[in-house]
Amino acid sequence: MADNSPLPVVLVTGGATRIGAEIARGFGDAGWHVIIHHLSSHDEAEALLAELPSAQSVQCDLTDDAAVDAMVAQLEQHHANWRCLINSAAVFRYDDATKLDPATNREAMQVNALSPARLTQGFLARARGSEPRTAIQITDMKTANPNPDFFSYTMSKNAAASTIPMLAMSAPEDARVYGIAPGAILASHDQDEAETEVSHRLNLLQRKTGPGEIVDAALFLAGGTLKNGSTIFIDSGQHLLSQPRDVIYLAREKADQA
Repeated sequence: MADNSPLPVVLVTGGATRIGAEIARGFGDAGWHVIIHHLSSHDEAEALLAELPSAQSVQCDLTDDAAVDAMVAQLEQHHANWRCLINSAAVFRYDDATKLDPATNREAMQVNALSPARLTQGFLARARGSEPRTAIQITDMKTANPNPDFFSYTMSKNAAASTIPMLAMSAPEDARVYGIAPGAILASHDQDEAETEVSHRLNLLQRKTGPGEIVDAALFLAGGTLKNGSTIFIDSGQHLLSQPRDVIYLAREKADQA
């Protein structure tokens, strides 16, 4: 059955946990109908659904091309005001520039770059909604401040970032394609919360960047007011530095020297 709700609709991939869940909450509070995509975070998605005024969840394996295409077709069929796509889902596994791990690389390139590009193409071609329609890619400040750690992840995020201007140039007149490049926001990989207090302040402003800042940026971009193809860095200036390693390891080196 088609959704005749007047609410604007947003699909947030990886929307059940971490930054994706924060974005889902922000859009829900702002009056959007939120579609929470997840792979295996069913319980987290159900808990988030209970928090939001208008929401639903959808399960999809982003490594399955046919499943991605089917999800886009289903959403296009059932939602007459699908106005925004936020590609937030990502995998973040360690390898480095001395030895790329092929399995890690294939997964990262598929989930972090290929699937977001295919979802954006499908959204631009098929989604119906009031203007403007916006697709937002969550990339990473590592695209401007690279280091050898998390090699495949960084490679995939650079690939995703490269699609933003190309997709923007080919988008319909009523659509925009944007990027958000976060810095260190939440504890990640094998960090504990104490380590984040040090590592997440290794930026020009020496402050922790909050998840709410990502939400605010996404809501702003969803209005379509910036030049098509723009990317906003939300990282307290971290991308303007040159850091030889990921901040996880820079913080540990500082602790060892203390």
